[in-house]
Amino acid sequence: MTETLRHFINGERVSAETPVLSLNPSNTDDVVARAPRGAEAEVEAAVGAARAAFPAWSEASPEVRFDLLDKVGDTILKRRDEIGRLLSREEGKTLAEGVGETVRAGRIFKYFAGEALRRHGQNLDSVRPGVEIQTYRQAVGVFALITPWNFPIAIPAWKTAPALAFGNTVVIKPAGPTPATAAALADIIYECGAPPGVFNMIFGPGEMGARLVEHPQVDGISFTGSQAVGAGVARAAVARQARVQLEMGGKNPLVILDDADLDRAVAVALDGSFFATGQRCTASSRLIVTDGIHDRFVAALADKVASLRVGDALDPATQMGPAVSEAQMETSYRYIDLTRSEGGRIVTGGGRLTLATPGWYVQPTLIADTHRDMTINAEEVFGPVASIIRVKDYDEALAVANAGDFGLSAGIVTTSLKHARDFQRRAKTGMVMVNLATAGVDYHVPFGGVRSSSYGAREQGFAAVEFYTQTKTAYSWA
Repeated sequence: MTETLRHFINGERVSAETPVLSLNPSNTDDVVARAPRGAEAEVEAAVGAARAAFPAWSEASPEVRFDLLDKVGDTILKRRDEIGRLLSREEGKTLAEGVGETVRAGRIFKYFAGEALRRHGQNLDSVRPGVEIQTYRQAVGVFALITPWNFPIAIPAWKTAPALAFGNTVVIKPAGPTPATAAALADIIYECGAPPGVFNMIFGPGEMGARLVEHPQVDGISFTGSQAVGAGVARAAVARQARVQLEMGGKNPLVILDDADLDRAVAVALDGSFFATGQRCTASSRLIVTDGIHDRFVAALADKVASLRVGDALDPATQMGPAVSEAQMETSYRYIDLTRSEGGRIVTGGGRLTLATPGWYVQPTLIADTHRDMTINAEEVFGPVASIIRVKDYDEALAVANAGDFGLSAGIVTTSLKHARDFQRRAKTGMVMVNLATAGVDYHVPFGGVRSSSYGAREQGFAAVEFYTQTKTAYSWA
């Protein structure tokens, strides 16, 4: 069935002409949805609605916000199978991954429902007798949320939920390839009783995102996407002194030391590099392996990669679904060809897949004999392609892991407590994993990187209050 989507503005569904098709990447003959192609008029209407709704929403009892977010979370969890199936059909994640992401979104809303009641301040002693000082947090205003396609319900959830919990209003522009999944979230938020204008969702091209970033009535922007686009978002936001938060990907290293448990190392690398078709900003795209275990690790991982069952995301037997789009598929193959030309050795994969239905399938690919300065070890592929760098020892592994511009997530597989603790301290990343995949994070703790991966306050968990509220300091003479 093909859905016809509409914008969500000021509590109403708003139609638009010139629909854009959302195709099923597992079977491109299947049209998932027709999304409206918005323009400046929709941006103006949505921002105006959010601005008008802000005073009442920001001054509402925190229990009102708790009730809405908790109900949204419960509804998402009740519909996990339905939404998860839609997500997998539209984005290409396996069915298990689609349902899992939907569950995560529901739990995020329920977590931030609780946070709505926990907004706090301080009572402080003044240096002046008879003067009392209090600090408390206030909502900021209207937030523009620009979200990607690779987590089409979880990332909108982890941006929307804290914004609403702390009394802000929202205009969200989801990514083009996955509008139906985003619209399912909007449907639930309205169904659960969000007042008109508190939450608005508009669909359309990148120009709409740029207009949101530049809009004088937008107080803050939270963006997840590419480094190139994120840099432009930052410049535009800072130019008018708007709050800005950027998550811009990674080139995440996974270090495998000689003392690692081989089975654990292979499982961690397989998960981090290839699950979700490698389309995670936290994916383990650089595998840095020391001499003593290198050959055994490469052989064992290659066997697992070669045996991965690639197919329709909705088939329960599928272990890896398609790329989200033809462009994303071609990007993976372009990097494979480039790495081969630069001297990399294809251990397994590297060829094009033809399955029973037309889809954007990429053969999972493992490339050995690469070095730290190769293009594939510097640029984010965002596909099921992992490169292996051979190193002599831990010190060289750490140096290679810290090379490059990104700094989102890093991992190490080792049985050495000394090396694990040292890596936790010295890895130049915002997140470090020990004997775990670089991808896979909890929703109640801070998320974000350093260097070119992130800019601004951390996302998720208890850290979200820093971005979505502002501190006021009040003095009074008793």
